[in-house]
Amino acid sequence: MSQYKTDFLLRMESIRNPVRAVGAAKFFQCFPGGYGEGDTFYGTTVPDQRQLAKEFNRLLTLEDLTDLLKNPVHDIRITALMMLVCRFEKSKDPSEKQAMVDIYLSHADYINNWDLVDTSAHYILGPWLLDRKHDILFQMAEEDHLWKQRIAVIATFHFIRKGEYRTTLKLAEKLLHHKHDLIHKAVGWMLREIGKRDYRTEYDFLLKHYKTMPRTMLRYAIEKFDEPVRQGFLKGTI
Repeated sequence: MSQYKTDFLLRMESIRNPVRAVGAAKFFQCFPGGYGEGDTFYGTTVPDQRQLAKEFNRLLTLEDLTDLLKNPVHDIRITALMMLVCRFEKSKDPSEKQAMVDIYLSHADYINNWDLVDTSAHYILGPWLLDRKHDILFQMAEEDHLWKQRIAVIATFHFIRKGEYRTTLKLAEKLLHHKHDLIHKAVGWMLREIGKRDYRTEYDFLLKHYKTMPRTMLRYAIEKFDEPVRQGFLKGTI
């Protein structure tokens, strides 16, 4: 273990908050049967995580970050992802970026809660794939793996910001009847983001699918609509 990685882990331990850790475990459903079952927390705050990421990002190697991504403590994994995002955004070396994408994809099993996904997917995978084929996203959406499916959807947030909506809409159709509400929320969120930029595109998509899509997905998607239109979708009168 490198000295800097040891220092980082010691710093993380030094700011543990047992009371917050209990609350975080409940919030992220770490109880038996919950989507975060088995995860553990230190109870650190997001500002503290960001501060440590800023402090240690230049000191830790990619090998260090890879090891940290496998750590059983949620706080350590999310801070490692923050550092990986920063490293990816600052890198000008395509081969280094490719290496980071490979690390990200090969460690998807450890990116195993919605905050971990939402902190990273559209900052690493989205930019990398923007001008490349998007096949990997559809492959991930086909897997029976909740977090890979959410990664696929959230990665397209970067595409949406660049005015490209097709992949998001295709994934939305593929995941329209998914069983888990974390996918309903992710798809609804991305549809809402499309609508903020191109109202007609989202409206037309919803017009085709809203009567069969999960209620949570619909509510997320229409959150920013004018109230009469929102009520029309909710009541099925559009």
